[in-house]
This record gives sequence, C-alpha cells and structure tokens, in this order.
Amino acid sequence: MTIKELSQLYHLNREIEMDKRRLDELELLASSPKAQNLDGMPHAPGYGDALARCVAEIVDLKAIISAKQQQCIYERNRLERYISSIPDSQTRQIFTYRFVNGLSWWQVAYSIGGNNTGDGVRMRVKRYLEETSE
Repeated sequence: MTIKELSQLYHLNREIEMDKRRLDELELLASSPKAQNLDGMPHAPGYGDALARCVAEIVDLKAIISAKQQQCIYERNRLERYISSIPDSQTRQIFTYRFVNGLSWWQVAYSIGGNNTGDGVRMRVKRYLEETSE
C-alpha cells in the first residue's frame, strides 16, 4: 500500500467538509428573502430562476456528499483491514492515528508518547511501507 492510498480517507473527509460548507452557503442563499424585480419588462426564459438553480444545486450537492460518505465507509474499512494486518502494535497505532484519525505527524508522536517525534513516526511508516512493498 502507498501513502497516497493510505491518505484517501483523509482527503475524502476534507472534500466532504468543503462540500458541507458550500451546502450551508447555498441553503442560506435559498432561504434569504430577495427583492422581487417588478419592472414589468419581459425577460429571457430562465431569467429570474436563481432560486430554482440554487435548489437544484442543493439537491445535487446532497447526493454528492452522500456518495462521498459511502466512499469514506469503504475506505475506512479497507484501511482498518490493512492496519490490522500490521504485526507491531505501536506501528498499528501510528497508522491508525495518522490515516484513520487524520492527525498530523507531530500529533501522532504526541499521542504515541515515549519521546517520539513527528519525523520519527513518519520515518517509521516510511520504513514499514518500504519493507512490505518488496
């Protein structure tokens, strides 16, 4: 397994958070009162359908978020199966803190304790991946 594969859950979670922020913005926009344009002038088809477009985007974004959440479940299960196959307990903890919980390297080192450093735990992961990829 590669660092890129191990990091998929982290990146998916960040995408979901980004999409949720956009969804909040759209829902606020859709619920805010708008001044009506009462100028009496004819407009091109589709003009003034901003609310309809906003609602359609909300529905699409909710479906996208749901699909990404399903993908997160798949990725987490895949990661947990891989991590459970690691023979050393401390290495399993490092992988879990980093790739499942999404902690930074220094947070992983702090969580592990034992005077570990961020660079130390990062190198331990790198060495383990190099050893097992051969």
